[in-house]
Amino acid sequence: MNKATADAVRRRAAGRCEYCGVTEALFRFRFHVEHIIARQHGGTDTLDNLALACGFCNSHKGPNLSGIDPLTRTIVLLFHPRTQRWSEHFCWNGALIAGTTSHGRATVSVLAMNDSRQFAMRARFLDEGILNPPA
Repeated sequence: MNKATADAVRRRAAGRCEYCGVTEALFRFRFHVEHIIARQHGGTDTLDNLALACGFCNSHKGPNLSGIDPLTRTIVLLFHPRTQRWSEHFCWNGALIAGTTSHGRATVSVLAMNDSRQFAMRARFLDEGILNPPA
C-alpha cells in the first residue's frame, strides 16, 4: 500500500485504534494500517478495507474474519469498522470494553480487548484523564 493511502487511513481514524479506541498519541510507536479482510482472503488495499489498529488489536485479529460469540456460542463476523458503527456494537464500562451485539462480543473475545494488560493500561489512562472513550 502506498504512503498516501496509509496517511488517509490515519487521518480518517484521527489517530485512534478503530477496534479498542485508544489513541496513537499515548504511545511511542505508530499504529498499524491493517486489512479488515486480509489479503489471503481476497482483501484489497482500498480505503474501504483498511483500518487503523493498535499493535495489540492487530496482532490478535490477524487474518480472522469471524469469531465465536461467547454468549450464544455461534460463529459471527468480527466488527467491520467501515460498515458498522463502533457505538452500536461496543460500550465502555470504566476501562472494560463490552460487546453489546454478537459482532461486538466476538470481536472483544478474538482481539482480547480486555486482556489484563490492556485493561490496566486503559484504566491508568482514564485515571490520568488522557483517554477519552470513543463515541
